[in-house]
Amino acid sequence: MSRFLAATRYITVIPVVCIFLAATALLIFAATNTVMTIGEVIVAREFNSKVGKTLLLHSIENVDMFLLGTVLYVIAMGLYELFIDDTLDLPSWLVIHNLDDLKDKLIGVVIVVLGVLFLGQVISWDGQRDLLNPGAAIALVIAALAYFLSNKKAKQV
Repeated sequence: MSRFLAATRYITVIPVVCIFLAATALLIFAATNTVMTIGEVIVAREFNSKVGKTLLLHSIENVDMFLLGTVLYVIAMGLYELFIDDTLDLPSWLVIHNLDDLKDKLIGVVIVVLGVLFLGQVISWDGQRDLLNPGAAIALVIAALAYFLSNKKAKQV
């Protein structure tokens, strides 16, 4: 029975593969979107502030997608390391020894994604929408996550 239970850890290959495929699809989509955006600017042959702002907005949206793809990749690699094989040759920042390491990495990237998301809102601001409410909400979430991380590190010391 214990062998069977130990072998069930390999069932996590299913979410690892699915998350990795989702990360790959998102990264390819963002890369394709980036190339298409640059192509549209080149074809337009217009280089004014409106085109520049559109390019900037699309670039920030693409960065957001790249970051989300990276989050999915880190989660997939972390789950693989935790359940399947912890001897992978990875950079030190991607080495995950327990679930807390994976949560720390995820929280760090989520904070960056939230910042980029709000930056996209600021860039596309039309002067009509209220940015205070979403900005305050994002700031509160970031503050809560930062507090969670700092509290956890203080307990470890």
